[in-house]
Amino acid sequence: MKNKIIYSYFTDDDFLKISNAIKEAEKSTAGEIRVSIKENIPLSMGTTDIRRIAEKEFYKLKMNETRDATGILLLLILEQRSFYILADSGIHAKVGQGVWDNVRDKIQKDFRKGKFTEGIIKGVKKVGEILAKHFPIKPDDTNELSNEVAL
Repeated sequence: MKNKIIYSYFTDDDFLKISNAIKEAEKSTAGEIRVSIKENIPLSMGTTDIRRIAEKEFYKLKMNETRDATGILLLLILEQRSFYILADSGIHAKVGQGVWDNVRDKIQKDFRKGKFTEGIIKGVKKVGEILAKHFPIKPDDTNELSNEVAL
């Protein structure tokens, strides 16, 4: 069965809650948030470096195609217990990686308690708050990327 491990951590209802949190967070920012959850690192990635994997997933999800380079990816790899937040160049120019590493560390506290959905939702909300300060929603803003969790 595909995604067997994922469903031992999450339910379809959890994915809906995460998608709704993304939709809510994006109401106040021009930023585009995506969450991707993988069971493990595919051999096709050719690397185990979490940043490189996040970069590959970022391009696979076409997050690099947003109007103002304001995509941000929250990537979770379950078997390796790895988590990374990767921001596009437009965001990175205003908000350094240290800010995202701090958010990641807070999310991981929930993960250590087994609260995966709660951790991701808190992370999405925090990312949304940070993005809203630097990239407020524009009058002509459109939702450029899906809010669904990528599996």
